[in-house]
Amino acid sequence: MPASSISANRPLLYFTVVAVSLYLLWFFGYEKYLEPDGRLDAFLTHNIASASAMILRWLGFAATVPSTQPNMILLANVPTVVIGPYCDGMVLYALFSGFILAFPSGTAGRKLWFIVLGNILIYAVNIGRIIALCLNHHYSHKTVEFNHHYTFAVIEYSFIFLLWIWWSSRLALPGRSAGHSAPAAQQVYG
Repeated sequence: MPASSISANRPLLYFTVVAVSLYLLWFFGYEKYLEPDGRLDAFLTHNIASASAMILRWLGFAATVPSTQPNMILLANVPTVVIGPYCDGMVLYALFSGFILAFPSGTAGRKLWFIVLGNILIYAVNIGRIIALCLNHHYSHKTVEFNHHYTFAVIEYSFIFLLWIWWSSRLALPGRSAGHSAPAAQQVYG
C-alpha cells in the first residue's frame, strides 16, 4: 500500500484500532467480569430507581423503592417499573464514551470533559425515560411494552446520536467550541 494511501486513511485506521481495542476491553472487562459479578449493575439500577422515584415524588406522585427490591419503583404501592441491567445505561455510557475516544480528532482534555458531560446527560435522559415509563404504566399500562422497546429506545439513541454529531461537527475540530461555527468566507474586492 503506498505511503500516501496510508496517510490518507490514518484517521480511519486510528478509529478502527481504538474501537476494536475498546470493544475487547468491554468484552473482557465488563461481559466476563463485571456483568457476572452484578454489583455494578445492581448499584446503577438502584441509583436510577431511587433518583426516578425522588423526582416522581417532587412531581406529586406517591413513588417508592422497596428495600426488598431496590431496582423496582412503586407508584401508590403498585409495582410499576423494574429496572433491569440492560436498562441501567451502562451499555449507553460505554458506547458513547467509546465513540468519543475513538474519534480521530480532539484533544484528550476536550474528550474527557465531553465524555463526562455526555454521560451525565445520558444519565438524565435515562432517568426521564424511567419516569415516563412509570407514568405510562400508571395512566396507560397497555402501551408500556411498545413504548419501552421502541418509543423510548428511539429517543435515547437519537439523543446519543445528536451528542455524537455535536462532538464530531463542533467540538472535536481544533479551534471550535460549542455554538461557534467556522467564520463565513469574506468576499474580497479588488
